[in-house]
Amino acid sequence: MLPQFYQEILEKYLSKTQLITLKMLIWLLQNQKEVKIERLAATLPLPIQQNSRRRHLQRFLKSNALSVVLLWFPIIEEILSRLFKPKSQLIIALDRTQWKDNNILMVSVIYQKRALPIYWCVLKKDGCSNLQEQQKILRPVIRLLKHYQLVVVGDREFHGIELASWLHRQGLKYVFRQKKDTTFREKRQKFQPLHTISISPGDRRFFQKVNLTQNQGFGRCNLAVYWKRKYRGKQEKEPWYLSTNLTAISTAVKIYGPMLKSHLS
Repeated sequence: MLPQFYQEILEKYLSKTQLITLKMLIWLLQNQKEVKIERLAATLPLPIQQNSRRRHLQRFLKSNALSVVLLWFPIIEEILSRLFKPKSQLIIALDRTQWKDNNILMVSVIYQKRALPIYWCVLKKDGCSNLQEQQKILRPVIRLLKHYQLVVVGDREFHGIELASWLHRQGLKYVFRQKKDTTFREKRQKFQPLHTISISPGDRRFFQKVNLTQNQGFGRCNLAVYWKRKYRGKQEKEPWYLSTNLTAISTAVKIYGPMLKSHLS
């Protein structure tokens, strides 16, 4: 059921009983496809009463041994080492999703149009994340993946120049989609909204070292503007406005594109 290297890592941190419980739980989730304690307890193959099975699951799921950093980090590190060579480029997607009543902030690696989750946290609020929450979830990932060249990408929720500036100071690359009413300014020019940039479907434009937003105290970034041409009868309604510290529009567009296809944005 589990790859051998999964088991070897899990055996280091889980007791024999915990590992058996985890394997049964994974098997049940694959078959039941429903995350409800009562339903899982009813079908858990243990020779005890259902209430006892429910309490057993609750104790297991509350165990400190079930740590993302402790268990999942070694596993995802091994997975990535099999897919990527050291020093190779990894596209790291920052995303927020709503799952039932849970507001989840997540960091993933984009691989072959798929998002491989690395780290996540449940926000204790509704709505968008702030800079402190974004930094908190990115720091462990940056440390874990220090042997790779990281490019952090995000949709319009993460358009703030503060996050981009922080990543740039860490020596990381980034590509963030901007809202069309965000203002920018070229050197010795006036601020204007992004949607005033003249561009047609199939075109692209690249602005170097612009001021993005009128917030003071932040350096300049590059701005890639790209409007996909009509494809299979479908035409995107507006261009992509991408802030980046990459130096070529083709690279920025190529890196950001898989994020959309991975259904993160």
